[in-house]
Amino acid sequence: MSIEIGMEGRREAAVTEENTARAMGSGLAPVFATPAMVALMEGAAVAALAPGLEEDQDSVGTHLDVSHLSATPVGMKVWAQAVVTAVEGRTVTFQVSAYDEKGLIGQGTHQRSLISPARFLARAQAKLD
Repeated sequence: MSIEIGMEGRREAAVTEENTARAMGSGLAPVFATPAMVALMEGAAVAALAPGLEEDQDSVGTHLDVSHLSATPVGMKVWAQAVVTAVEGRTVTFQVSAYDEKGLIGQGTHQRSLISPARFLARAQAKLD
C-alpha cells in the first residue's frame, strides 16, 4: 500500500433535476441535494486513493462529517475535492470540500477503510445465511 498524506482526488458533475433535493427525497427545493454532494465528496476520496491501492484492495466509506453551506441551482457545475490528511492502519482520513461556479458549497471530513473486496463481500453475504 502506498497511500500518503497529501494525495488528492476530484470529481465533478452538473446539477440536473435528477440530483436535486426534490428528486432525491431530501427536501422540496430544486437545488443540488446534500446526498448528491456527499456522493461527490466520496467519489473524490475514491479518486484520491486509486493510484495508491494494491491490485486486491478497495475502500469503503466509514465516517462522514460535512456541512452543506450553500444551495446550487439546476444548470450549474459542481465539483468536490478530497485530500488525504491521515493514514492510520487501514483507516484513511480526508479533508473534503465541494464547490459550484460561485464558490464553496460544502466542507468537512471523511474516513474510508481499506478492504479486501473478496473478504468484505463474503462477510456481507454471510448475513443472508
